[in-house]
Amino acid sequence: MEYKDYYDILGVKRDATDAEIKSAYRKLARKYHPDVNKTKEAESKFKDINEAYEVLGDKQKRQRYDSLGSNWQGGQSWTPPPGFEQYGFGGGQGGNYQSFNFNGQDLGGFSDFFSSLFGDMMGSGARTQGMNFGGFDFGGSAQQQRTTRRRNAQQPNGENLDITMNLNITVKDIFEQKPITVKFNNLERCTKCSGSGGYCSECGGTGFKSEPKSIKVKLPPNITEGQKVRIKGEGKSDSYGRKGDLYLIVNIKDKEYEVSGSDLTKEIEITPPEAVLGCKKEIETLHGKISIKIPPKTSSGQSLRLKDLGLPKKGGGYGNLNAKIKIVIPKNLSDKQIELYKKIAEL
Repeated sequence: MEYKDYYDILGVKRDATDAEIKSAYRKLARKYHPDVNKTKEAESKFKDINEAYEVLGDKQKRQRYDSLGSNWQGGQSWTPPPGFEQYGFGGGQGGNYQSFNFNGQDLGGFSDFFSSLFGDMMGSGARTQGMNFGGFDFGGSAQQQRTTRRRNAQQPNGENLDITMNLNITVKDIFEQKPITVKFNNLERCTKCSGSGGYCSECGGTGFKSEPKSIKVKLPPNITEGQKVRIKGEGKSDSYGRKGDLYLIVNIKDKEYEVSGSDLTKEIEITPPEAVLGCKKEIETLHGKISIKIPPKTSSGQSLRLKDLGLPKKGGGYGNLNAKIKIVIPKNLSDKQIELYKKIAEL
């Protein structure tokens, strides 16, 4: 059968460091994630990327993978490593192997073989006793298998279980301190087929399921733009029951206010006569409605500082609200009003 070159899939050399493999995986995972990339081949590509990192991201699995031989070239037929010739490789023509047979037991195709090799060591069915070849323990007692599974569960396999996403909030969200509903799609390895895919009704053969999630999050009162908030245990989970964390990167999106730390800026519109003569304006703030006095001869762009009407400060109290003046011309001017402006211009 066609050999999957995991190094080629991730675009790294065979002597790549763990950091290089991890970096390549993250870059490709972002590019081909089904929630981002809607092309037909993205889903298959994403599955291959995760399968490759599942092996190359774990030192023990990578060593086992490398020890099977270096005669594989991307897109070429697989040649078994030395010592495996006495075991049956059947079903194909001219070395195009479709299945792997060991001691009369059909272990299926390449992906099934690697699943048995890197997972439960040939599953929980019939096993050979005490057979070790090339560092691989084929079979063994049920107790040995359970011990292996417990050991694997305690040792992280390099898979990143954390989720990072942007969280858009308003100034009102920060001020009111009410829990915010965060909705996102969590891509999880299918629990029914353990991510192996194939003929799985649960995941449709992809090995992964996109599960919509909704959680309530209460933000710190002095949250700032770009701050990262960690929600423990709300990331992805793996087959061993480990769970990652959810990281929310705060983006303050507000049509009414500009934010600078705990200080706010809000535009206040006035007419030319109000700017020249001065006026009183009732404005809406986070703390309620207030009346402000705009002095005569105020220019557009000037700001009036209103103390303690901003956002909560880290050490207690509140920041300031800057009322930024914007002079606007009324759209529906009468002929008489236009004539008066002409007279002012002549003066």
